Amino acid sequence: MSYERVKKYFYEHNIPNEIILLEESSATVDLAAKALGREPGEIAKSLALKLKDGSVIIVVVCGTARIDNRKYKEAFQCKAQMLKTEETLSSTGYPVGGVCPFALPDGVKVYLDESLKKYDKVYPAAGTSNSAVRFTLKELEQATGGTWVRITQDS
Repeated sequence: MSYERVKKYFYEHNIPNEIILLEESSATVDLAAKALGREPGEIAKSLALKLKDGSVIIVVVCGTARIDNRKYKEAFQCKAQMLKTEETLSSTGYPVGGVCPFALPDGVKVYLDESLKKYDKVYPAAGTSNSAVRFTLKELEQATGGTWVRITQDS
């Protein structure tokens, strides 16, 4: 169901990128990297977070990045708070392991972390725990309408 929503979103927004359906799980960075034959950093991890006012955001970071609490607080004026497992599906429309920055409910904003810029191409999920899609950074920015931020630790 979630995969179909992403596929429809791509069609409606004229996004030609092909969704990769995998035989194995890609629910974690390590599983996705192994299934796709890529480096863990090339996996675009979509983090579902809640802001102080209760609104939900998706922050896409490179697979090996970790949130820097000070930078996050500077950017969003609150501590980073991940959605609970039970909140994730109802708030994003996607299950844990399939959260992606496409076809989100109204009001859910997307942010792209500067950590992604280490790579020419990245692979976010496509709505399920066994799907991915390849994007250049420019394509990802256009497909998501995401705003660039710097909220991860420097590596």
